[in-house]
Amino acid sequence: MTEYALITGASKGIGKSMSLLLAKAGYNLMLVARSRADLEDLSFSIQKEYNVKVVFLAIDLSANHAAEETAKWCKDQTSSLSILINNAGYGLWGYFADLPLKDQMNMLQLNISTVVELTHHLLPLLKQQKQAYILNIASTAAYQALATLSLYAASKTFILNYSRAIRFELRHSPVSVSCLCPGPTDTGFASRAGLDVFADLAEKFNMLPDEVAKTGLKGMFNKKAEIIPGFLHRLSSFGARHLPKAIVERIGAGLYTR
Repeated sequence: MTEYALITGASKGIGKSMSLLLAKAGYNLMLVARSRADLEDLSFSIQKEYNVKVVFLAIDLSANHAAEETAKWCKDQTSSLSILINNAGYGLWGYFADLPLKDQMNMLQLNISTVVELTHHLLPLLKQQKQAYILNIASTAAYQALATLSLYAASKTFILNYSRAIRFELRHSPVSVSCLCPGPTDTGFASRAGLDVFADLAEKFNMLPDEVAKTGLKGMFNKKAEIIPGFLHRLSSFGARHLPKAIVERIGAGLYTR
């Protein structure tokens, strides 16, 4: 197989699991993340285990022009990009007024702007393929407003609606767009977000990255619009969509505020 998949946030968690699964399926990989050491280790292990090509780019995707640099790097590597997985992202927990604005804007840059910019830069290349896929990673938080995770949840709502919109726009093209909305997953997200105080709660609902990745890729290849791994997470998302918003917001606040 000469086709390539580009995965952002590839060095850990869901991105790493997806990288391994795609390598097993025979895809050549372009891995993007901040940590060069982690990318080197992952690339070495993949090439040792699977007969695929792996290249990587260590870059902070929240930096200005990082998406443009990444797209240029990608185009320099291959003209056979058939999968783009926008996985890189993180959250910040705390009251909006108390969190440093710079940190919150940096999160929005990565969670929203980088996804939009990278997709826009690479769409012409994806359109040249016989069949191509875009998988954007949102969250079950996309279905509700969440106090103390306000901008994170809002950023994922954007990604979900953006994904559905461009999916419709591209319906007559070779590019299928899907959005993966996982619930709590054992990826280190909670620690990065400052949610260690809720570790016991997270353990009760956490899915493993491999489970989420497998479900996400299966849904992507089946051209599903939205993919929610796990029955309980699908059930909670259904409730978030259909219960009165005020009730959903109170439930969310009860879970994530102290």
